[in-house]
Amino acid sequence: MVTPIDIAAAQLPPARASDDKVFTTRDAVIVLDGASAYAPVPVSPSMYAETLGGHLRDHLDHDAGIDLADALADAIAATTLQLHLTAGVSPSSTVTILRRRGDHVEVLMLGDNLVVLPDRTITDPRLDHLDIPEREHYRQRLADGAEFDETHSGLLVALQRRQAERRNRPGGYWIAETDPAAAHQTIRTTIPIGQIPWAVLATDGAYKPMEHLGITGWPAISTLTETGLHDILTRCHAWEDDVDPDARILPRAKRHDDKTLVTARFE
Repeated sequence: MVTPIDIAAAQLPPARASDDKVFTTRDAVIVLDGASAYAPVPVSPSMYAETLGGHLRDHLDHDAGIDLADALADAIAATTLQLHLTAGVSPSSTVTILRRRGDHVEVLMLGDNLVVLPDRTITDPRLDHLDIPEREHYRQRLADGAEFDETHSGLLVALQRRQAERRNRPGGYWIAETDPAAAHQTIRTTIPIGQIPWAVLATDGAYKPMEHLGITGWPAISTLTETGLHDILTRCHAWEDDVDPDARILPRAKRHDDKTLVTARFE
């Protein structure tokens, strides 16, 4: 009998107030990060991520052997239909699925979440690799001492519109939105269970300040309880408040991004 995954998770703020969502099944954990909407969208990023994650969980519960990309494609289609969404003007979300299947662990990644394993780190860098001037402009303004002012807000709206123009198309980047084809453009890997006794999953709101603060002892982090994981997120949040409230040291779109940290351990 295959032992289920042992999961611990922490979120700041709590899931009900966050655009980050975590879902679990007996054999899998799903982490989503709904993209902050600076331009108007028909439903909130939180609702989008919650709906998409629920469909994904249901697919994996119903068919433990389903191909992960097929499950994601079906979930995107179902979410688009349920929420009456239109490509290009809808919310989007990162998706990470980690599933134990027999003697192997599968990882599917879409967007800039992070999966840390004992011998490797997995993320999706395609959006960050795009040359979008507004992104560098807002970061440089903050580094130079600008505030979260109207100019900053305008740059974020322009950035999001530029991203939408290159979303889910060759030469751009791929993300969960309305196009099920994005599910077949994911980053995937399958690893023998004996090589990865543990994994740590994080959204960018968590791992970016963690990396800046040097909180990267991943083997030790993988052993923490929910309380220990929450302590890490609280430390990052406090640093953003007390040391870098205007995002000059670590330029970012807003003072606090939602933070999620999950550990998975395998027998």
